[in-house]
Amino acid sequence: MTRLPQPGFGTSGHEGESCTNAVRTALETGYRHVDTAQMYDNERAVGRALEHADVAREDVFLATKVHPSNLAYDDVIETTEESLERLGVDAVDLLYVHWPVDAYDPEETLPAFDEVRDRGWTRHVGVSNFTVDLLEEAVDVLESPIAAHQIELHPRLQQDDLVSVAREHDIETVAYCPIAQGDVADIDALQEIADAHDATPVQVALAWHYGRDGVVPIPKGTGDHVRENYAALDLELSDDERRRIAGLEDGERLVDPDRAAWNR
Repeated sequence: MTRLPQPGFGTSGHEGESCTNAVRTALETGYRHVDTAQMYDNERAVGRALEHADVAREDVFLATKVHPSNLAYDDVIETTEESLERLGVDAVDLLYVHWPVDAYDPEETLPAFDEVRDRGWTRHVGVSNFTVDLLEEAVDVLESPIAAHQIELHPRLQQDDLVSVAREHDIETVAYCPIAQGDVADIDALQEIADAHDATPVQVALAWHYGRDGVVPIPKGTGDHVRENYAALDLELSDDERRRIAGLEDGERLVDPDRAAWNR
């Protein structure tokens, strides 16, 4: 299993100078895994942060994702090269299929990811927003091992089946929306656990992620929130606290487009 640096830093919704500043703050705080995407329209801003931060490029695990409309074979190759230009790098560490929709065709799309890896433009390949069946299919079609599967994952949506299947295939699960877009702050059980640790509910949620084998959260943030999220690495939860958090599952999705694979 490829071990991704823990935690990652998410950039969805960040743009321009604010994105560059947030990524620089994250890198200076200690994050060594940065996640972006063609869809986010911020690869140039992330690239500027990498250029100006006092951290060597080889010390940063950089991931981006190919837009669903760019998943035909030739488009994967062409737009990956464009992403590298925007990011200002020769290669990324991880290249994802962002959503298995629109131009996605496993027999055409996935061999293009193998080709991009063969060219040295990415060290690893990954997928995002797949179902168990689609993940199993991708494992069979790809020649490259799948390093990561990125999905919405938080205490209200724990995705045990997908996490378990990923582990069986030595795939890391990368959790987006790991603090449920901030909603974890309103969960009484997390607040009570936080009070016992002189922490915040956000830190408790992240500590829960950090303690799950094979799960890497990628929280977003700016300013002090970036440092607060990183500090959750030092928070250890008891088995009883983890069981209490496990009981919060209710299947609540925050990102649920009609065309998502699980709605088909």
